[in-house]
Amino acid sequence: MTGRLYGVGLGPGDPELVTVKTARLIGEADVIAYHAARHGRSIARSIALTYMREGQIEELLQYPLTVETTDHPGGYQGALDDFYAECAARLAAHLDAGRTVVVLSEGDPLFYGSYMHMHKRLAHRYPTEVVPGVTSVSAAAAVLGRPLVEREEVLTVLPGTLPGEVLAERLRATDSAAVLKLGRTFEKVRDAFAEAGRLEDAWYVERASMGAERVAPLKEVDPDGVPYFSLALLASPAERTFVPKDDAQAPGGGEVVVVGLGPAGRPWLTPEAQDALALATDIVGYGPYVDRVAPNPRQERHRTDNRVEAERARHALELARQGRRVAVVSSGDPGVFAMASAVLEASADYPDVPVRVVPGLTAAQAVASRVGAPLGHDYCVISLSDLLKPWEVVAARLSAAARADLVLAIYNPASRSRTWQVAAARDLLLEHRLPETPVVIGRDVGGAGESVTVTTLGELDPDRVDMRCLLIVGSSTTRVTPQGTVFTPRRYP
Repeated sequence: MTGRLYGVGLGPGDPELVTVKTARLIGEADVIAYHAARHGRSIARSIALTYMREGQIEELLQYPLTVETTDHPGGYQGALDDFYAECAARLAAHLDAGRTVVVLSEGDPLFYGSYMHMHKRLAHRYPTEVVPGVTSVSAAAAVLGRPLVEREEVLTVLPGTLPGEVLAERLRATDSAAVLKLGRTFEKVRDAFAEAGRLEDAWYVERASMGAERVAPLKEVDPDGVPYFSLALLASPAERTFVPKDDAQAPGGGEVVVVGLGPAGRPWLTPEAQDALALATDIVGYGPYVDRVAPNPRQERHRTDNRVEAERARHALELARQGRRVAVVSSGDPGVFAMASAVLEASADYPDVPVRVVPGLTAAQAVASRVGAPLGHDYCVISLSDLLKPWEVVAARLSAAARADLVLAIYNPASRSRTWQVAAARDLLLEHRLPETPVVIGRDVGGAGESVTVTTLGELDPDRVDMRCLLIVGSSTTRVTPQGTVFTPRRYP
């Protein structure tokens, strides 16, 4: 069995910019191959050394020439072609022996890299994989802290070895540009930027991410001593025209966003809700709900008791009036027995504070999804809590919904101090529904203590229902399949 060939990108120079995959492959390889000029020093090997291990075979692929003249009958290119063929034969001998060969490449292996000459000669003969790396262009932009391109802008990458007039023409016609392979070509490249009218905006980056890194405006660089590992960069024109507004004029003053967290953890959170939480300076809410938001040290968290909705709403509005971006959090959807109505009611006294509501997945939807589609037809949502409305109102609404043959999603069925309403609601519903009516008990759906039970109205045991439960009571058309799926048909008889 033959060995496997890997061409791995090492990035621009900093060993910490080597990818995890490249680091692993270097450590596992039987053979480490790398190119070097005639002095024998390899930047690629120096980057990879951190990840190499004792006992690995090293193959130094030393160029016979760089920019010198040669008496080779094929000229400069002929000499290089022979060199690459000889290197490929050396690596092939290892591959034929079943050894894994990793060829190191600064930057990316297929971006002006020496590895590509091995790839062209060996990839059709042996199992081969190329592992990309961070390019010098990306590293230079990162060092400068300037974007390369935005929106429909065009980035042009040019070798400094092109004729000066070609460089100038290409520079005039593009939005952003990176010119590589400076060294001896530096003066020609700088003149091309000037001819194209782009010199004032061009930057010079030398040995990006290495210890000897240097950055300067291109027009101020002394040509003497410019190394091969440098480039000229023309960043995004949008970056050069963008003028930040003063802080006093910055958009986005204080506001209150009432955010629905969904029934449980992050998978139930909508992207809009995630965005609202990320932008907030303050998180306000009932303690357990605030705890469901991942901590962020730049944000202040205001945890309150469950029975102070009005005070919580006013506190959030006061914070927003001070210029804070406040997220008031609710479980499920904030407009369903939650904080949206409390905040909007209190906001009448704060007409200068904008209030937004960001919806969330409701507990009723979550419980219904676990068993099928019990909410597939008309349904109503009722809270059994009599804290904010008398039981007589709750009872009248239960009876009305039962007579109307609506599916019921029942919130807040019980609490530590309120335990009798489930039995009372069951008895009221049995006046209008058959004992065989399907009932779903969903507890902590989406959480660690999730449980979902399908029973019937006649067999509903109030002792199995607590404050973390939601009940779904079916209509006369709700069905339970032999597999336990619950659904209410779209068609009514």
